[in-house]
Amino acid sequence: MNCDEQLTRNLASAYLHIHRRMNRALAQEGTSLTRVKILIFIQKQEGAARAVDIAEMFDLAPRTVTEALDGMERDGLIVRAADPGDRRVKRVAITDAGARTVAAGEPLRKRLLSEQLDGLNEDERARLAALLGRLVETLEG
Repeated sequence: MNCDEQLTRNLASAYLHIHRRMNRALAQEGTSLTRVKILIFIQKQEGAARAVDIAEMFDLAPRTVTEALDGMERDGLIVRAADPGDRRVKRVAITDAGARTVAAGEPLRKRLLSEQLDGLNEDERARLAALLGRLVETLEG
């Protein structure tokens, strides 16, 4: 296996391990990593999020986003309202309950992420962050 293949395999494996551990821990708190990430995105949009924005941000199928939003709306975490400029479009806003879910999940997510990176010292973390940042810039460019 060449270096590029090994690097890609290791990146994918690290992402999957981190994602699965965080999802399991958040599930014990009654939520999921996907739910928290979507709620954070909606919260940052300050009521201007649309399902299509969420689908694009997370590279999800529109139907998947609709189902996730249906569940969050049913659980009282979000509300949908018609866009004042285009009644065909629904805007999504986070509720107080949704904000509490984010507030409860975010410290746990940050702690778990930090714990999962404990195998790297601060210098190694900084170098890895810089290298991955350069890779992302290249991929986005």
